[in-house]
Amino acid sequence: MSDPFVKEFLAHLSGKPYTKNDRRALSRVLSLMENREPSADEVLRSLAGRTGTAYRIGFTGPPGAGKSCLVNGVARLLADEGRSVGIIAVDPTSPFTGGAILGDRLRMHDVALHPNVFVRSMATRGSVGGLARAAAHAADLMDAFGMNYVLLETVGVGQSEIDIVEHADTTLVVLVPESGDEVQAMKAGLMEVADIVVVNKADRQQADALKKELESALAMRPHDASGWIPPVMLTVATQQEGVEELLQQIQRHRRMLETSALLTTRRKARIRHELLKMIEERFLDRWSARDVEAELDRYVGDVLEGKESAYVAAEKLFKRLTRPSRS
Repeated sequence: MSDPFVKEFLAHLSGKPYTKNDRRALSRVLSLMENREPSADEVLRSLAGRTGTAYRIGFTGPPGAGKSCLVNGVARLLADEGRSVGIIAVDPTSPFTGGAILGDRLRMHDVALHPNVFVRSMATRGSVGGLARAAAHAADLMDAFGMNYVLLETVGVGQSEIDIVEHADTTLVVLVPESGDEVQAMKAGLMEVADIVVVNKADRQQADALKKELESALAMRPHDASGWIPPVMLTVATQQEGVEELLQQIQRHRRMLETSALLTTRRKARIRHELLKMIEERFLDRWSARDVEAELDRYVGDVLEGKESAYVAAEKLFKRLTRPSRS
């Protein structure tokens, strides 16, 4: 028999709008999915035709840039307009529990109790790229559940966060005035995924100088067919200064994507990325299930001793893993 919260969630997919009373079911299903419990599969298999409505906004950038405050501010504006908002805040993994070190209320204390907002902290659990492995599924679940917007905040690890672009419709790169010396190094990675750049904590010195430097760098960046040049916005998120103007730019970018059909192109790319990641996970699961560690060690020894080339050893291991399992 299904978990009762799974049944409640599936019943909700009939089309009811999101309400605060449904938080328990959504929270429970997210936990089952994040822990890769078999009961979550029933829900994930039921999402066909139920996703694609929520607009996904990614917030990335180095630690200490104020991403959480900015997410908090954007979410509140949307929620006050009557929009339902899901927030996925990816945190470092606790070495003791395997869960997120920072909790929902701590990260988003100002907005977590808003009736139109649901906040979920997720642990990276060893994943690279700033986003938890389960973040894509979590976004799909929130989407299917009726959220109008899903905001994704990465853990804050610098350039390795560029995979945010694979999950978001609009990507914001958040910096602070002191980031000026880092901009040159970031051009080849994090800066290239930005749809909008935010200089937060703009009440500090050098904010205007950094804004001009970023605008010059972004104007020379290769652009897609739309010709969109990422605007550079100044905000002081703790005071809600500039956040309303930032949301207007997000909506402007959304309109551009929708009218140019680039939104569909981006979402196709996201689905392709998610399918490949799921195939990769299943491949790794098969590796664990077949316990080939001893065989791997043997091939490592053979390569080290010159008995096999690394290419041939990898080919043999691949054939071993893709061979049908014996029942």
